[in-house]
Amino acid sequence: MTESPHFPGAGDSAAPREPRTTEETTKDPRAEAPDAASRPETPRTSVTTTTVAPAERRTSIVGDLIRGALMGAVETIPGISGGTVALVVGIYTQLIDSASHVVSAVRRLVTGPDRGRAALAQLRLVRWKLIVPVFIGMAIAILTVAGPMADLVETYPELTRAAFFGMVLASIAVPLSMAGVRGIRWHQILFALIAAAITFWLVSLPPTHVEPTPFVIIIAAAIAVCALLLPGLSGSFLLLTFGLYEPTMRAVSERDFGYLGLFALGMVIGVASMVKGLQWLLHHRRRVTLVILVGVMVGAMRTLWPWQGEHRELLAPGDEWPLATVLFVAGFAVVLGLAILDARLMRRQAAAALAAAHS
Repeated sequence: MTESPHFPGAGDSAAPREPRTTEETTKDPRAEAPDAASRPETPRTSVTTTTVAPAERRTSIVGDLIRGALMGAVETIPGISGGTVALVVGIYTQLIDSASHVVSAVRRLVTGPDRGRAALAQLRLVRWKLIVPVFIGMAIAILTVAGPMADLVETYPELTRAAFFGMVLASIAVPLSMAGVRGIRWHQILFALIAAAITFWLVSLPPTHVEPTPFVIIIAAAIAVCALLLPGLSGSFLLLTFGLYEPTMRAVSERDFGYLGLFALGMVIGVASMVKGLQWLLHHRRRVTLVILVGVMVGAMRTLWPWQGEHRELLAPGDEWPLATVLFVAGFAVVLGLAILDARLMRRQAAAALAAAHS
């Protein structure tokens, strides 16, 4: 069953310049063939026009700065993923595609053939008008919010986690709508449950303390940035598990460029090792990938249960539960409102594209 263009994820079709995958066009009987993905696409008359979407998602520089700032701000909070924000604001697939083209450009530049021209061809596919303001917004937020946000989480841990719990719970609807709920199969649900169980176990591990040597910093950064690419899994939370959250936040606040340089190197390694596979999954196994991401997000919500012990054991609600409930509802409402606004924007863009196609 084709996906409706009014979903928040409809804009994800903007970034790839590839034919639709077999999971997205079920009206074509060839979609059931095992080798359908490998066949060149031929003209079809049976494809419904209800899937028409904008060739590219239209965003503004100011809007992308705000999106980047939101992603950067939440990445400083243990338990919240910048990838979740990218999903909610509708730029997740575009970011993955652009990162993949950058990785391809570097690989072509190193291995060839025709290094310069091949690398430039890949770089031209990057959505720089989106990427540049998003990363500027992220950098500004991280450099300005890291310290105050860490203090807020440390001073009011139960209340802040309650608000974030509501936000993440509401955001689960976004990848579900992108996947198309009515098209989800039982084996895909099983994969999601397995992903949720593994993630739940991973985030249940108690924090450790390691010496921030250069090698440890690089490895931890590579793993943390992989978490940034996966909605639901928090890079900051993994740093907290490694015992490197406070040293990293301190390095940001004190502008320790030696530490930050090693951390950036690890991030580059992490992105290069993961982004290509993730891009392929999003465009060739889209539905099952999104369903698994839902499982990751559900499992990772354990980190945001407001009442936890020193070793991350879950506790019963405490005396602050009334205010925590209010903040939970407020966080849920904020993200739900953003999702509804994004759906309306995408519906208008899809309608405009459909009108242009018939003109």
